[in-house]
Amino acid sequence: MSKVETGRMVPSVDVLDRLSRALGLDEPTAGEVRELLAAVEAASDPDQPTSGATPVGMTVDEEVRSAQLVRSFQCVVLPAMLQTAEYACHVFESAPTAMPGEVGRAIATRVDRQSVRYEPGRKSVFVLTEAVLRTWPGTPALMLAQLDRLLAVESLSTVKLGVIPWRRPVPVLPRHGFTLCDRRAVVLEAFNSERVSDDADVVATYEETFGHFERAAVFGGEVRELLVRLMRESRDLGDVLTP
Repeated sequence: MSKVETGRMVPSVDVLDRLSRALGLDEPTAGEVRELLAAVEAASDPDQPTSGATPVGMTVDEEVRSAQLVRSFQCVVLPAMLQTAEYACHVFESAPTAMPGEVGRAIATRVDRQSVRYEPGRKSVFVLTEAVLRTWPGTPALMLAQLDRLLAVESLSTVKLGVIPWRRPVPVLPRHGFTLCDRRAVVLEAFNSERVSDDADVVATYEETFGHFERAAVFGGEVRELLVRLMRESRDLGDVLTP
């Protein structure tokens, strides 16, 4: 807050909305503040074109922010709520429609919204295939830091982290990642787009599918042992690749 007050940092829209609610601003006033933020962001990078669309990867962040129960299954990329800033940078930069001016703001917003993991009353369940933990961008050092983050997050009482190890068959062949937000919507994630569905039948189908994956996963001590082993492998790989 001190950085915002002293002008050293421009807040994200999410931070601005939370400050507006905390200060009890009425909707017209809050709307004026949001317009001011938009003007500041545009003025800060006047030569950077904007697509006018939400960057690929941000839709899931927006939906998660308002959900009390988040359940996410991923088979290639880590869930948005678990990514380090450096990992998220590779995610956003690899999107087909990525624009330089959008990437930095998207990363800052994603990292800020991860604070919901610590809010009482919220629960997050993440199920990954082991392939997610072995598919790394950048350098082994990046993945080492990311695995360390997963170890820390796994210990939170509001988070349940499961992994389907390679030694177990998957109950359903995964085609893409998805995130369930409460029991009202599911975000379907593709390489170049995200789609939100609130159709009751679609949501029910993905809830059933998530249940299959969750029952096939290991949790607790087995996940921690796997993460520690992969961290050791990342260190060894880093030593091999370092000239």
